Amino acid sequence: MKQKKQNALTVLLGYAGSHRRLTVLGLGLSAVSMVCSMIPYLCIWLAARDLIAVAPDWTQARSVTDYGWIAFAFAVGGILIYFLGLMCTHLAAFRTAANIRKQGMAHVMQAPLGYFDANASGLIRSRLDAAAADTETLLAHNLADIVGTVTLFIAMLVLMFVFDWRMGAACLLAAVISILAMCSMMGGKNAALMAEYQAAQDRMTKSGTEYVRGIPVVKIFQQTVYSFKAFQQAIEDYSAKAEHYQGDVCRVPQSINLTFTEGAFLFLVPVVLFLAPGALASGNFAGFVTNFAFYAVFSAIISTALAKIMFAASGMMLAGTALGRIQPVMDAPTLAVPEHPQTPKDNRVVFRDVSFTYDGAQSPALSHVSFTAEPGETVALVGPSGGGKTTAASLIPRFWDADTGTVEVGGVDVRQIDPHVLMDQVAFVFQNNRLFKASILENVRAARPDASREQVLAALEAAQCGDILEKLPQGLDTVIGTEGTYLSGGEAQRIALARAILKDAPIVVLDEATAFADPENEALIQKAFARLTKDRTVIMIAHRLSTVVGADKILVLEGGRVTEQGTHEELIAAGGLYTRMWADYNRAIQWKMESGKEER
Repeated sequence: MKQKKQNALTVLLGYAGSHRRLTVLGLGLSAVSMVCSMIPYLCIWLAARDLIAVAPDWTQARSVTDYGWIAFAFAVGGILIYFLGLMCTHLAAFRTAANIRKQGMAHVMQAPLGYFDANASGLIRSRLDAAAADTETLLAHNLADIVGTVTLFIAMLVLMFVFDWRMGAACLLAAVISILAMCSMMGGKNAALMAEYQAAQDRMTKSGTEYVRGIPVVKIFQQTVYSFKAFQQAIEDYSAKAEHYQGDVCRVPQSINLTFTEGAFLFLVPVVLFLAPGALASGNFAGFVTNFAFYAVFSAIISTALAKIMFAASGMMLAGTALGRIQPVMDAPTLAVPEHPQTPKDNRVVFRDVSFTYDGAQSPALSHVSFTAEPGETVALVGPSGGGKTTAASLIPRFWDADTGTVEVGGVDVRQIDPHVLMDQVAFVFQNNRLFKASILENVRAARPDASREQVLAALEAAQCGDILEKLPQGLDTVIGTEGTYLSGGEAQRIALARAILKDAPIVVLDEATAFADPENEALIQKAFARLTKDRTVIMIAHRLSTVVGADKILVLEGGRVTEQGTHEELIAAGGLYTRMWADYNRAIQWKMESGKEER
């Protein structure tokens, strides 16, 4: 456990960079401030000693005033030094937390895009943001308290045995019992409980994000939060772990800890009563009373010191757990950049015996897939859901890398192309495109930031977006998602098409691009497709078979394998799966038409 904490601290200080020196300086100042905070207690004892020595003529104790000023000076000095120390640790902590967030974001920016499909955005944000905040608390407060408290404790141990070791041992006994109680709460198997508690918090954050995104569905079907099973279970799991740790694990040890630290003076009383007769017999009763006064005053420090130890130890445990939550993000796979990148010769796409399996999956998503999409050719991928259509398309821009076989663009393995160059070669239009909370101009310009306003307008015109611009209050400069300015699914899809047209990439991937469009929008989208796909290599994924009839080649994927390929006419003549799918599709269309007639 000790090694784990040391490693966590080393990792944190590594994130601090040049601000590590501020952390060290802040810790040193904290130690000095704790030493200063002990001087007033010593001055109180010295004043009590002088008063007892001259009793009952208190006027002869002329040094009492001096002790008072010394105590005041060290108390104020200790506060100022502690404040300066916290300033240093806070500056270092803020920079460390910022560096964790920056490095985490820089790392995930190098991850393949498929990583974000497998990891919820809410979970990634929670791990980077909330965990970084936990480490900030450790560096800003807890470390300074740990160093200061250790310094205080060492000084306490020395002073406890300077005057009367028996009274010192009585005070120390309370500290030992308190430390044992804290170890029982935070050490051993209970440290693992804290990790489980944090994991439950992660699951609750992830499920909460998913629930918020699904609120429209919940409201439409008049359901409640309890119908969203994953969210309900995540909340209950988190609540159960929190109650178990705070109630079952911490209740008794914390009660013992508070009882003995706050009542340390009670350990001193029986020892004093036991030693008092001997002190009277020896004639040194005044010295004995003086020592007792010192330990009576000093016992008050014990509860303060041990409370700081407890909170500091809790902070260390939380920081170690936080780093454990950050690490999966820092360990996210990154796209390997070739040492000697090659440039694609054209926009031909070739799959050569490609197989791919998702992490944790029992069966491959693609198995020995081979096909060629010639420049200017449209290749459609169709088949049952889960057949591997989207997976195949995602391997072209390296959302993932094939396990075996090769995916080539322009005669070059995509793994040998610089990722930025490869991304410039491919434009995407997904079934659920996300638009930024920004103007139409900035949303389209995201594909090519240096594009002029005129080029953006031309792309919007090519994507059949003229009617959208006409009805928006500020036209091209209208911000989406504010003041009631929202777009329908089909309209958002046309804006996304404009973005793809502006990119002007030689390879286009269309993944169910008309899935959310009504008939009117679909007709406009089809016109935009004609402009987008002209003279380009097109990989089209579709469930509406009417959209792929004119494709140069149709691949039927089932169970991760290409079971049929050819033109629409060739596949119909073959009488295989595609023929059955086409028949089912036409029956569904006919049913809709007849239903419409009956309604009229």
